[in-house]
Amino acid sequence: MGDYDIEEQDTFPVQMGEEGGNRGNPKRRSRRVENIHKNVSRWMLPEELRETYLERANCCPPPIFIILVSLAELGVFIYYAVWKPQKQWITLGTGIWNSPLTYKPENRGEAWRFLSYMFVHAGVEHIMGNLIMQLFLGIPLELVHKGFEVGMVYMAGVLAGSLASSIFDPYSALVGASGGVYALIGGYFMNAVVNFREMMPLLGVFRILVIVLIVGTDVGFAIYRRFITHEADMKVSFVAHIAGGVAGMTIGYVFFTNFNKELLKDPRFWMCILAYIAAFCFAVGFNIFLSPVPA
Repeated sequence: MGDYDIEEQDTFPVQMGEEGGNRGNPKRRSRRVENIHKNVSRWMLPEELRETYLERANCCPPPIFIILVSLAELGVFIYYAVWKPQKQWITLGTGIWNSPLTYKPENRGEAWRFLSYMFVHAGVEHIMGNLIMQLFLGIPLELVHKGFEVGMVYMAGVLAGSLASSIFDPYSALVGASGGVYALIGGYFMNAVVNFREMMPLLGVFRILVIVLIVGTDVGFAIYRRFITHEADMKVSFVAHIAGGVAGMTIGYVFFTNFNKELLKDPRFWMCILAYIAAFCFAVGFNIFLSPVPA
C-alpha cells in the first residue's frame, strides 16, 4: 500500500501538468519552433538542402539585423511625423526634405547621405510598404542565411540605389529603404526561379501575387512622386528600386544560393563583387567629375 501511495503521488502532478500546463510544455514549444523552421526551409531553400538546415536550425543569433533596421526606420519616421509636425503622414513634407539624412543631389558631397536616405520615408504608405516587405522576406532569409549575408545584400541595394540615381536621375532627391528592400526581393526572386520546382509550395502563386501587389504599389507611389506631383522642388527618384533589384539579382542571388557552401570558393561571388566594385568606382568618379548638378 505504501508503494501504491507513492506511485499515485508521483504520477498525479505529471497528469496535471499535461492537462493544465500545455502552454508551458517544452516539448510543445520545441515542436512549434521546429514547424517554423520547416516552413522557412520550404520557402527559402531547395529540397536537397532542407534537411541540412533543419539539423542545425536555431534562432541564435535571432534575425536582429532586419529588426533593428526596421525599428530605426520607424523611429526616424515617427520623429519627423510627430516631433517635427508636418503633413508627412500622407506625402513628402518639408521636414524630411531638409533632413540631413535625405539624399539631395546638391549635397552629394556629404557622403553619408548615399546610405542615410534609407531611414527617411515620404509618408505612411511609403514606410509601411517597405517595412512589411523587408520583414516579410528579411526575417526568414536571416533565419537561414544569418545577419551578415542579409545585411550585406540589403546595404548593397541601398548604396546601389543612391549611386544609380545620382547617374541616371541626377537632379532628383532620394528617400526610403526601397533599394535595400528590392535587393532582398531580387535575391529571393532569382533563388526561387532557379529552384522553382523545389521551392514553390502549394500557395506559391498567392505568395507571388502578394509580392507583386506590394511592389507595384510601392513603385507606383515612387513614380507618382517623380512625375505627377506638381511640387517642382520635391522630385524624388525611383531609380533606386531598379538598381536595388539588380544588386539583389546578382550579389543577393550569390549569397542566398550558397547555403552550406564556401562562398569564397564560388567564382560567381568574385564576379559579382568585382562588377559591383567597378560600378561603384564609376559612380563615384561620375559624381566627382561628370555630374551636371553643381555642388
